[in-house]
Amino acid sequence: MKLRSSIRAAAAGSLIVGIGVSASALSASAATHNRDFQPQQVGHALFVETESASGNNVLSYSRSSDGTISFAGSYATGGFGAAATGATADPIASQGGLTLINNNSELVATNAGSDTVTVFAVEGTHLIWLQQVASQGQFPVSVASHANLVSVLNSGGTGSVAQFRLFGNYLVAQGAQVRNLGLSNTTPPDFHHGLGEVAYTPNGQHLIIATKLSTNSFDVFSVGFNGTLGATPVVTPSVNALPFAFTFDSAGNVVSAEASNSSVSTYRVNANGALTSLGTVSDGQSALCWISGANGYFFGSNAGSGNVSSFNESGGGAPQLVNATAAVAHAGTIDSAVSPDGQTLYVESGGQGTVDAYSISAGSTLTQIETIFNIPVASEGIAAS
Repeated sequence: MKLRSSIRAAAAGSLIVGIGVSASALSASAATHNRDFQPQQVGHALFVETESASGNNVLSYSRSSDGTISFAGSYATGGFGAAATGATADPIASQGGLTLINNNSELVATNAGSDTVTVFAVEGTHLIWLQQVASQGQFPVSVASHANLVSVLNSGGTGSVAQFRLFGNYLVAQGAQVRNLGLSNTTPPDFHHGLGEVAYTPNGQHLIIATKLSTNSFDVFSVGFNGTLGATPVVTPSVNALPFAFTFDSAGNVVSAEASNSSVSTYRVNANGALTSLGTVSDGQSALCWISGANGYFFGSNAGSGNVSSFNESGGGAPQLVNATAAVAHAGTIDSAVSPDGQTLYVESGGQGTVDAYSISAGSTLTQIETIFNIPVASEGIAAS
């Protein structure tokens, strides 16, 4: 990634001030490091977030061509992590708490204990702290992006989603683009009732939220041509209770992990924001909560079973179980990430402080490459570049 010049940075700052952000607001969230004088790093990386209440950090690992990883550094977010009430292996009980945006040029980390998010510039395995900005709600747990739009999901209290715009390397809050979800959660929320994930559809026309046990549904906001969120969401009940996390298939259908009976369900996203069920299947394991996709296959983390299941889809988009125990992981199997080339799956186990790496071969077969230990226990958030 090319380094930005100081002239461009100054121009971006002028643009932000020009659209109505005060100088004091900028100084509260401005970068303390200048990218111009940082050595450019090459290669690929894996990032893991600690969500520690004593000081949140992002751990950086270099990724080799064979999928193996090695520790490269630790970077303080400047904020604090937190744990949902009752959570053990999964402190913020969500997917997308650590998210790469803008073609992997920036990394956004949630600070659930500070009600903020932190933005880092990404130079290979090297992170440069740029900004910490209020999440516009309580207990932020998930981040999504599409083009220059970034949304942050706040899981505490009544719940909210707040939309930002990316100007240069900086997030600028769009005050009129905060939507209250009308929930009745505490802060911190109960880990079963706190919100699961926020994501834009691949075409950018809708923003979807999984509500877990709060309402057992998907809230879908329209996204206008100018990025404006609809005033109220279209609500579709999930097929199974506790819709936790989701991804998308190649047709843009939602592929959802629903933890109550450890199932994967798929849904077509209609133009009006309503979801139509395409099918559901259980893996027979315990607490399938997180899900990642690669090459037409999907991998679900079973937190209660300490393993990973694999799925594919029928021609009509219905989910099909391929292997209930595609891989054995470690206690408290939680969040996962697939390498951009679709060749490696990284699975975080917050209950034991590990990251397991698996090669993904034809037919979704997972072959373990290695296990990295010494991740802080009850960490959550993972992303691969």
